Amino acid sequence: MIPSLGLENKVVLVTGGNRGIGAAIVNLLVDLGSKVAYTYRSQHDSQLGTLAICADVTDKAVMEVVAKQVEDTLGPIYGIVANAGMTRDNFFPKLTTADWDAVIETNLTGVYNTLMPIIPKMYERRTGSVVCISSISGERGNLGQTNYAASKAALIGFTKSLAQEAARYEVRVNTVAPGFIETDMLNPIPDKVKQRILSEIPLSRFGKPQEVAWCVAFLLSAIASSYITGSVLRVNGGHYT
Repeated sequence: MIPSLGLENKVVLVTGGNRGIGAAIVNLLVDLGSKVAYTYRSQHDSQLGTLAICADVTDKAVMEVVAKQVEDTLGPIYGIVANAGMTRDNFFPKLTTADWDAVIETNLTGVYNTLMPIIPKMYERRTGSVVCISSISGERGNLGQTNYAASKAALIGFTKSLAQEAARYEVRVNTVAPGFIETDMLNPIPDKVKQRILSEIPLSRFGKPQEVAWCVAFLLSAIASSYITGSVLRVNGGHYT
């Protein structure tokens, strides 16, 4: 039996919820009884969640429509999981302006676009929980990921600042920072490099998407994490502490 975290019938919006960590979050929240809406840009699986919406988080006007559609269809949004993200890796001298802009606009500005139509309503209702998905790269850096690491590090500062503002309205804001997780993002990494990374992880394995999803559910829960806000929860097997 799955334990109750008090998320039954809570409306939660997950961006980038169609695959990888996002899909694991959507599936777990559904199992916990939440009404889950999620956005996607490609590879839509209609079996996921309660409401699937094709939307690009980089488009502010579109995300305003998404927020309205979710609330009109499912009810007031209690939780937001800002998960949508992308990588365009390259060593800095070869990093194009287009690749820099694409990653920053999706991973950072996309969070602004997602939260802006919803946060004021959470303040009015005096309830809500936001979880941003950062990365170990945003804390310790990573070769060839100056754009990605910058966007994920910025999310941590964003979380800590918004948490201080939102606390007076009883809205909590936290971040989960996964390490190397078994998703499509690992596929391009050569086996030799994977072995080197594994040698640096005390638990000697890569994480599973479901392990990140449980941490997200914990932070969404007003039962399990009611006194936690402005925090970064690391899910990296001890790779960075």
